[in-house]
Amino acid sequence: MKRFMKNILLILAFAMLCLTNCTKDDNNNNDNPAGTVTDIDGNVYHTVKIGSQVWMVENLRVTNYRNGDPIANIIEKPHWDSLTTGAYCWYNNDIANKGTYGALYNWYAVNDSRKIAPQGWHIPADAEWTILIDYLGGIYSAGGSMKEAGTTHWASPNHLATNSSGFTALPGGYRGYGFGDLKETAYFCQSFQNSDLNRWILTLGYYSAWVNQVGYNIHYGYSVRCLRD
Repeated sequence: MKRFMKNILLILAFAMLCLTNCTKDDNNNNDNPAGTVTDIDGNVYHTVKIGSQVWMVENLRVTNYRNGDPIANIIEKPHWDSLTTGAYCWYNNDIANKGTYGALYNWYAVNDSRKIAPQGWHIPADAEWTILIDYLGGIYSAGGSMKEAGTTHWASPNHLATNSSGFTALPGGYRGYGFGDLKETAYFCQSFQNSDLNRWILTLGYYSAWVNQVGYNIHYGYSVRCLRD
């Protein structure tokens, strides 16, 4: 009888150990796979875990820095072209584009020490974008799994878009000397260590599954996706 009870206790102890380990594994594998994050303005963004990273699913639309200071909303074209301070705008200066495509930010806003990303998040650097792209198959195919599928927000044919990653890239266009490429191209900012006039920015187009890089002009406005710290 004693031996029987001893065996039962050993079996129960083993079962509890397995359950504990399984629970730990589940927690590690589901570290915020589909949660939310809120910015200083109260905007709520969905998040998705892709490989080892957790990304926002929507383009940033915050209008204040993390400390509460306002980001300048610059509408006039001459002012935008000559700015040396942070600014944002809505595409075509139409706030109706806020909910879907988010805001367009210049280099000075993206790299301001007051930060535009929510607490615990940041603007991804080139190396961090590379981790994402490599995980999704490389520059020649990753765009397809990153782009929102269909032509509700993307121009036709939105080539090979499946959004299998859950990243849900949206084509917010850009602001330069005017506005361009809404529904055609997603331009995503990278964080930089200095203010060189031309650096690289990540792009996805409606015509291809490729992920490209183009020159980043610090006086232009582009979309922002944030990455969890």
